[in-house]
Amino acid sequence: MIVAGVLCLFLSLDKVFHTWAGPSSLAAQEPHGWRTPVDCVRANELCAAESSCSSRYRTLRQCVAGRDRNTMLANKECQAALEVLQESPLYDCHCKRGMKKELLCLQIYWSIHLGLTGGEEFYEASPYEPVTSRLSDIFRLASIVSGMDPATNSKSNHCLDAAKACNLNDNCKRLRSGYISICNKSYDTYRCNRRKCHKALRQFFDRVPSEYTYRMLFCSCKDQACAERRRQTIVPDCSYDDKEKPNCLDLRNQCRSDPLCRSRLADFHTNCQASFQSLTSCPGDNYQACLGSYAGLIGFDITPNYIDSSTTSLIVSPSCSCRGSGNMEEDCERFLRDFTENPCLRNAIQAFGNGTDISPPPKNPPLPPVTPSPKMEKSPPLPDDINDSNTIYDTSMITTCTSIQEQGPKLNKSKEQSLCFSEKSLTTDLMPEQKTFVDTKGSSSRHSITGTLSALPFLLVKVAL
Repeated sequence: MIVAGVLCLFLSLDKVFHTWAGPSSLAAQEPHGWRTPVDCVRANELCAAESSCSSRYRTLRQCVAGRDRNTMLANKECQAALEVLQESPLYDCHCKRGMKKELLCLQIYWSIHLGLTGGEEFYEASPYEPVTSRLSDIFRLASIVSGMDPATNSKSNHCLDAAKACNLNDNCKRLRSGYISICNKSYDTYRCNRRKCHKALRQFFDRVPSEYTYRMLFCSCKDQACAERRRQTIVPDCSYDDKEKPNCLDLRNQCRSDPLCRSRLADFHTNCQASFQSLTSCPGDNYQACLGSYAGLIGFDITPNYIDSSTTSLIVSPSCSCRGSGNMEEDCERFLRDFTENPCLRNAIQAFGNGTDISPPPKNPPLPPVTPSPKMEKSPPLPDDINDSNTIYDTSMITTCTSIQEQGPKLNKSKEQSLCFSEKSLTTDLMPEQKTFVDTKGSSSRHSITGTLSALPFLLVKVAL
């Protein structure tokens, strides 16, 4: 009977200890993080299935319509709706270029983000998913299509070669012939139908793969005839040129009134804004992202193009000027320079024409080899006040810790030895997505629990006897 009682007691204690130790290990395996972003169409569906979210979303859309940001935020109901939606999937949602419901997705995105910013930012964040492909991918596909590297034969007319390659592809040939026909069609009362021309251009650049469109837009030229063919790619007489150029800020405001044009402009600023912290002057050193964003602007009122057929300079610009800007002239010039004096865009166009790309930096660069410190006969003294925030910690402290670890703890038994830690006690997960601290104390306590459980039967039996 005594033995049976001891065994029952042991099993009960075993369940208690495992229940106690379980949650800490589970928490270590499942760190908390941000919710996974979804596209805005899907986020809207998730919001509609939740009554509190859907009602707040309807309220916010009514608040944004016809109100400036200050008026909207003064309304408590609008502010409460905005705060609730910031915790919903709608806040983190994005869209994808060319997706089936792209326009609807963008309308949902801006209905949230215009409430956050009021449309007052000079540069707006892109609503599109980040671009992960590189120019090298386009080069590889272009060489497969043409049977040659786009930059190998320096004597050929690369823009003419690009047009020939397009004619060999049914989809490219059909859509290119379509926009050329529409944009060259003249009428009695006006030169062409720019609206239809822009729509046909958008279809071409959205539906034809980049290995064809990039070669036509960004082909390298050695003579003026080639450069003029490149400039004529978008049929500028209809799609670009104006007798009187509009003001650039007016053109930008007109673009921002349309969700699709607004998104393409925000995407251009996100991916082509000059960054002096990168080798290429492009964000993330990604030429492909910048060129794709530039091509995405073609077919809108803000369509950019080469300003001339020069072979020595690559200057692109929308068809606008800063005349009549008044006290906004500085902002207007700033907007125009994002095209005419943009080192990222210029470098990206040159890189494609030359057939060159830059490799992205490794996500986890290898650490440099560590050279072991020489053993020292006498350890230098540590600072008197280790808690002083103004103390400068030099390499003598590292040498001291190295000496202690190599020669054993017997060399230093003073309280300053707490400055030296083993590698195991400082173990951390260095992945950027999971900065999880490994609790070695919790681990040791679980080992001690296991040891106690294994010894418990023998102790209880001995007590019973």
